[in-house]
Amino acid sequence: MHSTTNDHWPLVKLILCYLKGTSSYKLHITRSSSFSLHSFTNIDWVNIIDDRKSTSDYLVNFSNTPISWKSRKQ
Repeated sequence: MHSTTNDHWPLVKLILCYLKGTSSYKLHITRSSSFSLHSFTNIDWVNIIDDRKSTSDYLVNFSNTPISWKSRKQ
């Protein structure tokens, strides 16, 4: 990295802890004879009764392989 300082180390440690905790995760890629891109979304604005915050999720598949997803409360 360019011009690293001691302020960078907590972030580096956080990234390394994340990588260690997710090392068993796997991305399963399957062979496909055709290329296709599919996107799925779900948005719910008031289903969480306690705080009425919105929820949103999405999933993007490329030839039956998930390449991007998000699932969280906003």
